[in-house]
Amino acid sequence: MSTMFPTAGRTRTGYDRQQVEEFFARARAAYENGPAPTGAPGTAGGQGTFDEKDVRAAAFDLVRDGYATAAVDAALDRLEAAFVQRRRSAYVAAQGESAWMDHIAELATTLYPRLLRPAGQRFRAPERGRGYDREAVDALLERLVAYFDDGGELTAAEVRSTTFPSARASRAYHEGTVDAFLDRAVEVLVAVE
Repeated sequence: MSTMFPTAGRTRTGYDRQQVEEFFARARAAYENGPAPTGAPGTAGGQGTFDEKDVRAAAFDLVRDGYATAAVDAALDRLEAAFVQRRRSAYVAAQGESAWMDHIAELATTLYPRLLRPAGQRFRAPERGRGYDREAVDALLERLVAYFDDGGELTAAEVRSTTFPSARASRAYHEGTVDAFLDRAVEVLVAVE
């Protein structure tokens, strides 16, 4: 039996081993084949490419005696950073450091309209049911504002690992919208770390 990562144990759930191993095999092959064609940072090099966005979007089923989620998640974080660093190096070699930083600054400014909205009004509410607690999401967004405006402390790993309590629709933000926004924030943070 493979032991790519520590297992969660027979009585606990972890990520499906086969799914994890297949994903990391694809990622390794893509990484070893070299960087995607040089284009604007944050864009895929074309159809069939594999990059940090694929790593960020990875999801695995939870099964008994699967791989320990914390170990796999930490490996995914390192893998994402490796893809970004490789893309950054290729881009800087072709376009220069200034062009890279200009694009990342432009990407960061796409986050600002939502960050400038008043707390409690930054995202739409779920149509029904539950969503992410508004106050918890707004607290993280305030940390993003402090990071961008004042050089506050915040890392991509912190954003990525943040979980929000659930709340009724009247006190919640729509989960998918928040997740998409935070993916973009992580993209910016990873690119400058």
